[in-house]
Order: sequence, then structure tokens, then C-alpha cells
Amino acid sequence: MPLDDRPFSYRRAKDERVLIEWNGRRAAVLTGAKARRFLAAVEGADPDRAQLEMARVTGNFKRGNER
Repeated sequence: MPLDDRPFSYRRAKDERVLIEWNGRRAAVLTGAKARRFLAAVEGADPDRAQLEMARVTGNFKRGNER
């Protein structure tokens, strides 16, 4: 599975945004309700579940455009 090496990471910014990165590159910025839902889903989740959640919210990573 490609998520075994954990390519995604996230940071919570001071202004309530969530910055999601893929291999060190910014893949998405979540704000407002989307950021709150994301944090509720990943905080306390196991690392594999968190990787899947980050892949889901960034979208479009299944079409081969993730250079």
C-alpha cells in the first residue's frame, strides 16, 4: 500500500487552519468547518487511519498527478 511510508503530514496553524502536506509539499489547506471535522477525525486516530483521512481530504491523488 502506498501509504505505508506515511507520505502525508498535517499542521494546525494559529489561525485555525489545517495545512496538509504530501512528501513535504503543501497538498491542501482546510479552514472552518472542514478543518474542525478533519481534526476530530484524526486526533486520537491510529497513524494508518490518519494517513487515509489526509489522502481523502486532499482528493485527486488517485489520478497519477502526485509528482
